[in-house]
Amino acid sequence: MGRRARLGLVLCLAALWAGGLAAADEEGNQDESLESKTLSAEDQVKDHSTGTRVVAGQIFLESGKSDSQSEGEENFHSQEEEKENSLEELNSLEMSNLLNKDLEEAEIQTPVLTAIGGTADGEPCHFPFLFMEKEYAECTADGREDGRLWCATTYDYKQDQKWGFCETEEQSNKRRQMQEAEDVYQTGMKILNESSKKAQKKEAYQYLLKAADMNHTKAMEKVSYALLFGDYLKQNIQSSKELFEKLTEEGSPKGQMALGFLYASGLGVNSSQAKALVYYTFGALGGNLIAHMILGYRYWAGIGVLQSCESALTHYRLVANHVASDISLTGGTVVQRIRLADEVENPGMASGMLEEDLIQYYQFLAEKGDVQAQVGLGQLHLHGGRGVEQNHQRAFEYFNQAANAGNSHAMAFLGKMYSEGSDVVPQSNETALQYFKKAADMGNPVGQSGLGMAYLYGRGVPVNYELALKYFQKAAEQGWVDGQLQLGSMYYNGIGVKRDYKQALKYFNLASQGGHILAFYNLAQMHATGTGVMRSCHTAVELFKNVCERGRWSERLMTAYNSYKDGDSNSAVVQYLLLAEQGYEVAQSNAAFILDQKASIVGENETYPRALLHWNRAASQGYTVARIKLGDYHFYGFGTDVDYETAFIHYRLASEQQHSAQAMFNLGYMHEKGLGIKQDIHLAKRFYDMAAEASPDAQVPVFLALCKLGVIYSLQYVREMNIREVFSHIDMDQLLGPEWDLYLMTIIALLLGTIIAYRQRQHQAIPRPAGLRPAVPQQEPPPEHQPPQ
Repeated sequence: MGRRARLGLVLCLAALWAGGLAAADEEGNQDESLESKTLSAEDQVKDHSTGTRVVAGQIFLESGKSDSQSEGEENFHSQEEEKENSLEELNSLEMSNLLNKDLEEAEIQTPVLTAIGGTADGEPCHFPFLFMEKEYAECTADGREDGRLWCATTYDYKQDQKWGFCETEEQSNKRRQMQEAEDVYQTGMKILNESSKKAQKKEAYQYLLKAADMNHTKAMEKVSYALLFGDYLKQNIQSSKELFEKLTEEGSPKGQMALGFLYASGLGVNSSQAKALVYYTFGALGGNLIAHMILGYRYWAGIGVLQSCESALTHYRLVANHVASDISLTGGTVVQRIRLADEVENPGMASGMLEEDLIQYYQFLAEKGDVQAQVGLGQLHLHGGRGVEQNHQRAFEYFNQAANAGNSHAMAFLGKMYSEGSDVVPQSNETALQYFKKAADMGNPVGQSGLGMAYLYGRGVPVNYELALKYFQKAAEQGWVDGQLQLGSMYYNGIGVKRDYKQALKYFNLASQGGHILAFYNLAQMHATGTGVMRSCHTAVELFKNVCERGRWSERLMTAYNSYKDGDSNSAVVQYLLLAEQGYEVAQSNAAFILDQKASIVGENETYPRALLHWNRAASQGYTVARIKLGDYHFYGFGTDVDYETAFIHYRLASEQQHSAQAMFNLGYMHEKGLGIKQDIHLAKRFYDMAAEASPDAQVPVFLALCKLGVIYSLQYVREMNIREVFSHIDMDQLLGPEWDLYLMTIIALLLGTIIAYRQRQHQAIPRPAGLRPAVPQQEPPPEHQPPQ
């Protein structure tokens, strides 16, 4: 009985061990399939204990628990280890037998290549084999002009002359065709990546088109998206759909995600949210990050699925992990969010974009030696944004000029560029340290933060947590986000200080106010796990969503905006629609705005319903204009039936939640007319007054509305009052006395006499002319003196 129990325990342990390996393999494969860069953990955790891990460039301990909990866990683990040691002695033989059996089965299942044709048809290939005094561990095309792969069936080919092909002629032709397609694809990608001119990018896409025609998967993905968005190729939704269907059949996650988008938006196909969800799910299972992001938003908002915060958290966290690991410690690129509706409503409002003339003016100042202009342009080119493309070469040149002039900010940013390294600036901890020290000695917070990073990670100096903490505190006191972020990380993990989640939360919040992505990411992790705060799935999802929206795909926002400004509304609306699927509120409102203007890519009868859908999604994310638009659509019946009650609800939400003057004015009008609500003149006046207080721009229309309301109120009052009945109740003798008629006649006579006297005096004051002469008409000049007509 004891032996049987022991054998059962051994089998359970073996199953658990195998399951752990399978889970680890699955997780590894999933990470490899996801298309994003990851930071080198070995470089980041040098000189740190093995119990730490790196998350988004920050050191995080494997356990986020308190010291007392850690001690308890150590005792628990020690007891478990004793049990495991005793079990190991029992099952070591059984486990080794199981492993040997698995290895034997794996060897049996290894495929063996068989020679085709040649002098040894049907015989197995021998690896390695010797040919021309060189050993080959796989099939080769050496020695053949046709490039066909072959192998030897004995070790020494020269001696035995035994060989055969590793592939049929059809397989060989297909392989060579795919190799040719790969070469064409690489040529196109090289031109595309190295050029910034539109003509050369169009040329690159011609190579990609050629490779796509040869069924090259990556080329087909590139071309299909270019046809969908109109990027350097003429926009063709139908052709892109056919390519996406072909890619989907081949199992491409990008193709599956894009086909899901077409079904979700009804472009080129009949809209079907069920099919969209299926394709999105397959794309996400294949590791496509955009598909994960779309599913995260759908579960968060309950679009086509039951609303589930935990499911949304799972998808958003996965994407956020890769976005956070893909950015540098400078905080990533700037995401420009421009709302088209706001630009139309407020033409003078700054959109955040820099005009070309203004950039040229700053460049002129920089060339003349203006240090502030040099630093500003350096930062602009370092991060990109505001209509300026990222350019590390120009950033380095501007920082170098300002640093030579003694500017500490430029020195610190040069240190950051050397610390991180790029194609332009080689990575050098020593050079970075020199610049950081110079800037820190001048009290610059960027330099102080850089020095703190050097001492924290041991970059060019020995690891010193005390000095790292000191420099981070100095930088944080001056409001520098990097210092605040790293200080929060040290408090979170108890590195150089006693672990303090409240302090960590404080500094992460401060860094997030400065817009640092990693601060949002770390806060999301704390709220998701309930570390230092009450666990809040909703807050964690919103923070992770913020991180996800800073990914590289956010660059599409500016591409769509530029397409719209260039007059290509169809291209712009498709790009905004995809970003809207990912949950970007700006993209949702911009897509609705363009659809509201009757975009030709969508049928005329479908523009308002689709615009209504995206106004609704943007409004649910707190955009005031979208909420008012929803009210307008229901008030006028655009894309839906006229529904004053629903319109009233939307206006009221915009009034109460966002204090919109427009919504208050509309509520006043509806109260005045009794539309969707009982007519109430007093409430109408109240809402009009509130609108005037909320916005100075509303004061003139409110004044006119109040004047109109006063007239209506007076007429209504007179209409409701019975004049005959009022006069019948008036007793003039009691009101003015018994001789009231004499008083009235006297007053009338005095008024009449005054008027007559005034008119006589006015008549006498007008001077009369001495004599009246008839007016002589001016004679026309003779025809010969008339000016030419």
